[in-house]
Amino acid sequence: MDSLPNVTTPPDDDLFAASRGEPADGSADGLDAHRPPLAVRMRPASLEEVRGQRDVLRQGSPLRRLIEGHGGAAGPLSAILWGPPGTGKTTLAHLVAQAAGRRFVELSAVTAGVKDVRRVMDEAARERDLYGRQTVLFLDEIHRFTKAQQDALLPGVENRLVVLVAATTENPSFSIIAPLLSRSMLVTLTSLDDDDLDEVLTSALNEKRGLAGEFTLDDEARAHVIRISGGDARRALTALEAAAGVALDAQPPGGEDRPVTITLAQVEQAVAHAAVRYDRAGDQHYDVASALIKSMRGSDVDAALHYLALMLEAGEDPRFIARRIVIAASEDVGMADPTALQTAVAAMHAVAQIGMPEARIILAQAVVHNSIAPKSNASYAAINAAIADVRAGRGGPVPAHLRGSGYAGADRLGHGKGYRYTHDEPDGVGPQQFLPDDLLHDADYYHPTGRGWEERLATRWAAVRTIIRGEGPRGNR
Repeated sequence: MDSLPNVTTPPDDDLFAASRGEPADGSADGLDAHRPPLAVRMRPASLEEVRGQRDVLRQGSPLRRLIEGHGGAAGPLSAILWGPPGTGKTTLAHLVAQAAGRRFVELSAVTAGVKDVRRVMDEAARERDLYGRQTVLFLDEIHRFTKAQQDALLPGVENRLVVLVAATTENPSFSIIAPLLSRSMLVTLTSLDDDDLDEVLTSALNEKRGLAGEFTLDDEARAHVIRISGGDARRALTALEAAAGVALDAQPPGGEDRPVTITLAQVEQAVAHAAVRYDRAGDQHYDVASALIKSMRGSDVDAALHYLALMLEAGEDPRFIARRIVIAASEDVGMADPTALQTAVAAMHAVAQIGMPEARIILAQAVVHNSIAPKSNASYAAINAAIADVRAGRGGPVPAHLRGSGYAGADRLGHGKGYRYTHDEPDGVGPQQFLPDDLLHDADYYHPTGRGWEERLATRWAAVRTIIRGEGPRGNR
């Protein structure tokens, strides 16, 4: 039988030693070219080192019990880890394998097939029968497996022959077959917040397996690394390692004093990503959002896309941007192009499901639609005018013929008497009083513009108003 790919069965104490690349003598050189990448070396070796994911790793949670080696009456459950890149899916799989001396096998759905899965199952049965050792199968990017390949996993998961820990960045409801989902616990991981990333960077700078105190990161550089990482710990560590290399190269001859300070300019050079001057909690948050809205209102697509890009690159929450676009679609485009609101609402829901970086494409489409569309604030002005009358105390009782008549005693009160059913009228419109008495001749809220689709509404509203009230609109304000 051919040997299995990526099978590791080291003792607990050495489970992560190889990935960290720790030299036998315990020495450390933060940028030794022969050592694994910083992101690999800094992979947490215990629950205490894991950053973020506080909810799914709380005391007594199913995932924590699985990592700690506890199981139910029939043994430990398999798990599907769903979350963005760099949130700890591979790390948690390693921690599951570390408990109780389990055997760890890693496959990638990109390269593995049904034959590889069956081979793992055969090996797992032998390990169980000969050595009483349980096998943990970590399957990365399980969403790339076909239905037939996922079916091959079912017997081993069903019989607890393996503890499957599968990782995916796509919604399992759409990418994983229902029988496999029902036999596993679904664990949803979230992007790390800024404080978590700050702790990750601090550990990497100071710990022996990381940069071993040979580098420091100035405040601006640290903030930039955190911002461009987008909640991805792996991306943060990769950027830090690249910037450390730039900083080391920039040292003048004879200037090998430690620690070496990594500057903002060196981080920008290392990751080819300029720092964006943007304070998500300050004035710039509102100033740039205002500029985006006003650029869409003014139909300057290029300007609107610039401010959208600025907000996204600065790490602005794409859901906040989507909500502002929805508001603009109704306030500034309105009935001149009713489909703008449909696009914006669809974008808001899509962004919430997909996230960055693909969300940028969806937001861009909504921004372009809003910007190019003909503009009308007639609906916005109309509701404001109506609210002003209500707040001023105008508007008497609802006319009797419009009141509800579906209950006992309504006839005696005269409710519904004289109401004309609109669908029985010619063209579906007939003369009838809808407004309270004191607004009957004064209410004049909606003034359609002559732009886009609303131009047709202006003609229709004039005709309808003439039929209903015996008068046309009173002109634009």
